[in-house]
Amino acid sequence: MELPKLAIAALGGTVSMQAMNAGEGVTPIISGEVLLDSVPELATLARVNVETLGLLPSASLDFEFLLSVLSWASFQIRQGAVGVVITQGTDTLEETATFFDFLWDHDQPLVLTGAMRSAASAGADGPANLLDACRVALAAQSRQRGVQVVMNGQIHSASVVRKTDSLALQAFSSPIVGPAGMLVENAIHYLHPPTQRKVLPLPQHTTQRIALLEASLSADSLMLENIIELAYDGLVIAGFGAGHVPENWAGVIETIAGTIPVIIATRTGSGPTAQSTYGFMGGEMDLIRKGASMAGFLCPRKARILLWLLVGCQQQHRLASYLSKD
Repeated sequence: MELPKLAIAALGGTVSMQAMNAGEGVTPIISGEVLLDSVPELATLARVNVETLGLLPSASLDFEFLLSVLSWASFQIRQGAVGVVITQGTDTLEETATFFDFLWDHDQPLVLTGAMRSAASAGADGPANLLDACRVALAAQSRQRGVQVVMNGQIHSASVVRKTDSLALQAFSSPIVGPAGMLVENAIHYLHPPTQRKVLPLPQHTTQRIALLEASLSADSLMLENIIELAYDGLVIAGFGAGHVPENWAGVIETIAGTIPVIIATRTGSGPTAQSTYGFMGGEMDLIRKGASMAGFLCPRKARILLWLLVGCQQQHRLASYLSKD
């Protein structure tokens, strides 16, 4: 019986990193083709097409490059791939997964993975993560689940996954809901059923700019006051607690919200913003009256991506429907 077709794209990141000389830091130099050699077992599972689309640390990825990767991945599906795997750095993995998830309109799975230890490290986790990601991408039960992140034996939905540790192998988690599934003895076990997704059209514009500011104790409002003058097209604020800002920010936000979309998220790392609990100036009820939108369960970074895409396809008027989906 013919093996299924699987596509793998390598973008760089720690999974592809080694040091050129002793004592130097690691940099991305290992191609996808070489990385594939580290998982010979994959040849018994699928016919693999691997391409190196970049060798970048994930902090240097940008939206336009990711749109080209998305186009490549969609082409692989049209060419008969049953799934697509992308390897990249973990620093922005949660953001890349979210970006793709808002745009991935195929039933076939798109799976992202990476590594916390470089390829030259003792106990490098890249090969195991890659093999796990490929198993997930090949599994029939992975269909209609959108984009997923596979790391350290766990499967996370793109919409909720976050990097919650800087260096540990167990660096990724899905606050509140937990992982979507796990791999046990090479078998995929899903813990949650697929959820309904809203997919956006591809953006027609890519020059829009969305600012992300974080509220902090005794913060001044100078940057906030200049958002419009700096020609930003949207603003996301990582607010205190359930979506709150300093009192001196509240009036400025009202002015901004009259010109561009403003989203208030929580900086806490877990839990939603409130809607009708706090009535003080700078609380969520006050900010809603002033024209801001509350992010709900969407974290500030994911909210910024959503707003960038909505503005890019001129769908910002639909913001409320995307923020209420959770």
